[in-house]
Amino acid sequence: MIFSQKKTPEIDKTELQIPLFGYDLLRKDVLPDLLGKEHNIILYWAGKSLARKYPVSSIDEIISFFSRAGWGDLTLVKEKKSELIFELTSHLFIDKKTAICPLEAGFLAEQIQVIKGFIAETNEELRSGTPKKVIFHVKWDIHDRTV
Repeated sequence: MIFSQKKTPEIDKTELQIPLFGYDLLRKDVLPDLLGKEHNIILYWAGKSLARKYPVSSIDEIISFFSRAGWGDLTLVKEKKSELIFELTSHLFIDKKTAICPLEAGFLAEQIQVIKGFIAETNEELRSGTPKKVIFHVKWDIHDRTV
């Protein structure tokens, strides 16, 4: 069968919006069912893998990626010798008792690992209030260089 070579108009993917309900269905119901009780750790490693597919070279590019991916507004709030602290706010966290972001945490860990040149890991914590925030602590050991 020969398919038509007719061109379809380009869709500006930056303007598309996903309904919050649909996002929640995938993130909170489908993925945990598919991945089982270890879904958070699997999503963390999936975030690291995603970072390798979409490498960046600066923190500004990480912040831009979060925005483009619809993950929320990422802000670097503190920089220490071997730790970066980021804050993530998003309309996705409204009316949520908990907001966990293992995919985003893994993505951050891998990107910072490449940028800093040391093995890095990210821990997250939920800060209540209005708006709710997820705080990411990205830490690395200055004695544990990447190869």
